[in-house]
Amino acid sequence: MKQTNKTQQYDVAVIGAGSAGLQAALTLGRMRRSVVVFSTDRFRNDPAEHMQNFLGHDGTPPAELRLAARKDIERYESVEFVERAVVAVAGEPDAFVVSVDGSPDVTARRVLLATGLADELPDVPGLTDLFGTVVAHCPYCHGYEFADRRVGLLGAGPHIPMLAQLMSRLASEVVVLTNGAEPEPEVLAAIKALRLEMHTGPVLGVEETEKGLKALLDYEHTVDLGGMFVAPTWRQAAPFAEQLELETGDLGGIHVDIMGATSRPGVYAAGDLAHHRDLPMPMASVLTAAAAGLVAGAACDRDLVMSDLAAVVTAT
Repeated sequence: MKQTNKTQQYDVAVIGAGSAGLQAALTLGRMRRSVVVFSTDRFRNDPAEHMQNFLGHDGTPPAELRLAARKDIERYESVEFVERAVVAVAGEPDAFVVSVDGSPDVTARRVLLATGLADELPDVPGLTDLFGTVVAHCPYCHGYEFADRRVGLLGAGPHIPMLAQLMSRLASEVVVLTNGAEPEPEVLAAIKALRLEMHTGPVLGVEETEKGLKALLDYEHTVDLGGMFVAPTWRQAAPFAEQLELETGDLGGIHVDIMGATSRPGVYAAGDLAHHRDLPMPMASVLTAAAAGLVAGAACDRDLVMSDLAAVVTAT
């Protein structure tokens, strides 16, 4: 694995070096594809101290997995890394141009986007500081760590009853904090049927405690919790979906088919930023991101193979 700043054409430009991008690079490197991977020091799961529910890596810090992956890729000389941010992507199959901050442009036959999503949290003071530890958004990634604790659910949306029922096997008690919002009648009926404690006032702030956190509801009333789940708003962490005019869904993910192909020929997407049309939401976990990177990387390779095969057949 070499470092490069030279202008040249690659088979595939992989933009993003989280689990999806690194796995795509590994898959392509094993097929001796010339690959350039653009990496920065910012990752969606930076707030998380450990990643969970990943076979063989349960409880491993995310940075350790990325470091191990980079070492794996070092075996494959056709993969190069550029430790700079990409600012723009344009072009078409076999002629994409990747503009890089502080470095010459790179051209590529195919582009694989793996820049992830950004989480926009509810505007509650203190929430950002606790996100990734005692505040989380995925019960499959962090729910077990809140086991046998009193767990708060922040919000009043339609997801609250399902999340409450899901956490009922783990938490000692589930508490709903609507943060001043009024639940829809069917949501309120489900909360009552589940006999959940509910607080409807605004949450003025959250603070870490020895056993978790406390939510401040007014200047005299706090709710002690062992953990809290929130529902962030998702947005693309990079501008490339808009630049390339890719089809996106209501939740902000780039629409892809089962092989990771986007609505624009030659452009693939993998990881949290991508959303298969038949799934209710992006499958946001390190393991699914890596799996998507493998599939999209292989799809890029097959796409190039078929393009080259067609050219050979046409020429004979």
